[in-house]
Amino acid sequence: MKGLKNQIMKKTSLFICTLLFISSIVFYPETTFAYPFWAQQNYESPREATGKIVCANCHLAQMPTLAEVPQSVGADSVFKAVVKIPYKKDLKEIGADGSEVPLQVGAVVMLPDGFKLAPQERWTEEIKEETEGVYFTNYSEEKDNIIIVGPLPGDTNKEIVFPVLSPDPSTNKEYHYGKYSLHIGGNRGRGQVYPTGDKSNNVVFTSSTSGTINSIETIEDGSYKINIENENGQIITEEVPVGPQLIVKAQDKINAGEPLTNDPNVGGFGQLDAEVVLQSPYRVIGLIAFFIGVGLTQILLVLKKKQVEKVQAAEGI
Repeated sequence: MKGLKNQIMKKTSLFICTLLFISSIVFYPETTFAYPFWAQQNYESPREATGKIVCANCHLAQMPTLAEVPQSVGADSVFKAVVKIPYKKDLKEIGADGSEVPLQVGAVVMLPDGFKLAPQERWTEEIKEETEGVYFTNYSEEKDNIIIVGPLPGDTNKEIVFPVLSPDPSTNKEYHYGKYSLHIGGNRGRGQVYPTGDKSNNVVFTSSTSGTINSIETIEDGSYKINIENENGQIITEEVPVGPQLIVKAQDKINAGEPLTNDPNVGGFGQLDAEVVLQSPYRVIGLIAFFIGVGLTQILLVLKKKQVEKVQAAEGI
């Protein structure tokens, strides 16, 4: 009987722990679930027909993203695509709870068809060292040429190295030698809009009406309710979450669209395109042979000219 009670208690404890874990994910999601999970679930491709990468739908602020890609690569070779996400060191941003937190970064690299993340057994020691602590994920099972990374601590990952394996046209006739385009995006910090369309607390809050600020209420969690009396005497309440700092006070007159808070955002998203040439070794050999031929021709022409000059000098011409 005692053993049965212990078994029931264990199962009950396990059920409660599981329920609490699921509830914590649903009701208190961590920031790591914010991106790029939503984009993966809602977009077949992270790049729209206009060329815009969908990360920009939530990360409205713009900041530069840089990339280093080799000009040309050989078939079936591993090369590095380096994404640089610059920002000031030790920069802090407003977290979802209103506290200051370090910036996190993420990146997406859209490779041409046939290119993909290199298998780890083909990584060099240098690549292994440069990618330590970085976890790569394919955008989907069908698109192994789209690689995403993040979120990662920004201060230690301002440069993210992507080990890429090029295709081999000699074994797969679907691919050809020539020039290919890469589409690259890099982000630092939280977004200004949630996937639902609601503003996050990492954005400027503005007034939806013109009038006079009647009162400002401070809520227990640190958020605010700003009561604005419009020209018709109606009270319009603007809610400001915890995080942004108010730049208005009671009795201030304000117009529709004017800011109520500062802009707490210090991050941003940027994208760019790059090109890489899948080079055939036979073309390289042919080019070298052409250069050697041109060089030999020039040398022979010079020697022939000197020979003619000697003959002319001997004949007294």
